Amino acid sequence: CYDEGKRCAETLFFDYKRQHNLNIRIARIFNTYGPRMHANDGRVVSNFIVQALQGDPITIYGDGTQTRSFCYVDDLINGIIDLMDAADEITGPINLGNPDEFTVLQLAELIIELTQSKSSIINKPLPGDDPKRRQPDITLAKKKLSWSPSVSLNVGLTKTIQYFKDTLEYS
Repeated sequence: CYDEGKRCAETLFFDYKRQHNLNIRIARIFNTYGPRMHANDGRVVSNFIVQALQGDPITIYGDGTQTRSFCYVDDLINGIIDLMDAADEITGPINLGNPDEFTVLQLAELIIELTQSKSSIINKPLPGDDPKRRQPDITLAKKKLSWSPSVSLNVGLTKTIQYFKDTLEYS
């Protein structure tokens, strides 16, 4: 449903463009993270950071070999601005995300290291609809917008962890 909903929205945007002769831009956003995420939003980065900071076991669904690509919020914002500033004929869809892949297990281990947590890792059954690999192809963003992400996962997680440390201390 989630993927189909996004495709439907894109179709409606293109129909609106045709009917009303308006400029549009369509960005496909991939796994964005960073400060100001909600602690209980259910996404893997915030879940792992909160679990690690609280010393709780970090929950991995499946064996953790599934991959994800994580885009720091500042990189995403720069990509969106570049898309909005692009020539009118560049409508998209354009993938905005970080193509660097990490396993979910690597993410958990890195967060444990960066938080200096004593958390263990526990595994639970993988939902049947969980994708094995999620990595954006940003070739079009590089070509049409001269955009690519610049914040490494290590740097982005360090900033995000600090935000959660500051936030969780006062909640």
